[in-house]
Amino acid sequence: MSELIVVDTIAADTTAPVRQVPLMASFLAFGAGVVWSLGSLTARLAGHADAWQYLIWRSVGVLVVMEIVSRVRGQGWMAIRAFTQGRIMFIGTLGLLVASLAFVYAIKNTTAANAAFLASVTPLFAVVLSRVFLGERLTRVTIGALLMALCGLTLMVATDVDGGNMVGNLAALASSLGFAVYTVCVRSEPHRDWSPILPGYASMMIVLCVVVTLIKGNMLVPPAVDTGYALFHGGVLIVIGTLMFNVGSRTVPAVAMTILAQSEMAFVPFWIYLWFGEAPQLWALVGGLIILTAVIGKAVLDARAPAAVETPGTRPGFLA
Repeated sequence: MSELIVVDTIAADTTAPVRQVPLMASFLAFGAGVVWSLGSLTARLAGHADAWQYLIWRSVGVLVVMEIVSRVRGQGWMAIRAFTQGRIMFIGTLGLLVASLAFVYAIKNTTAANAAFLASVTPLFAVVLSRVFLGERLTRVTIGALLMALCGLTLMVATDVDGGNMVGNLAALASSLGFAVYTVCVRSEPHRDWSPILPGYASMMIVLCVVVTLIKGNMLVPPAVDTGYALFHGGVLIVIGTLMFNVGSRTVPAVAMTILAQSEMAFVPFWIYLWFGEAPQLWALVGGLIILTAVIGKAVLDARAPAAVETPGTRPGFLA
């Protein structure tokens, strides 16, 4: 992820040994997920804006804040660098574009619990892609976690065939895969500055969503309240959550960040239930808990294993 207030390398070196983890840093990492999870609430509250309209203005918020910070720091137009610094940078930008678009679509077209739990498999998708493209080996723990998560996915999807949410469920999985692609790109060159990806994907999102909105014959500007929710999501929640996450990641090991980042997926259905009274269905809850157990269990076991391969990144959950 790129830091919004102090623009820094997304993939800071988190593989170095960390002897002590300050409690405040862990709270910041956990709190980042909580802040990001509020985006699911603003997306639902923007009830008169479809996913395309909402993403236009959420992306405007992200882009404006990123470029203001970049200009203040004398770094020029940051978004341009996402398209001029090589193929991997561009692929990472596309991955984040797919992840963000698909997750907001899922939030608006399936239950919050389904969207959150199905999207939480990103770390497991990432280890598979890392095996294919980076040659990282799959440990027995990883294979076991993948099989366990697959059981959870099967349970959630199979019991929701008649629920009218299948497109939203598939969108949530597409979001997870898209972010896994982004994660692997970042992991391929861990010391590179990946900051331009965030404004780069935001600018691509604006163009794509404007075209689709016009083709559908809809207005580019939804009601003012909905536009405000989208701008607040992009310009405030993503900014604050990303800042908290990056500050925490300076001293919290990547494996621990994998665990702490799941706070977003736990809080998404909580906020929706608290505000809208949308309770998760029993099988969705059971399947989701199986997935979270697989992801968190892998992170814990990897942390305890002296020769474990580091989990390839977390899902910075600013997508909702």
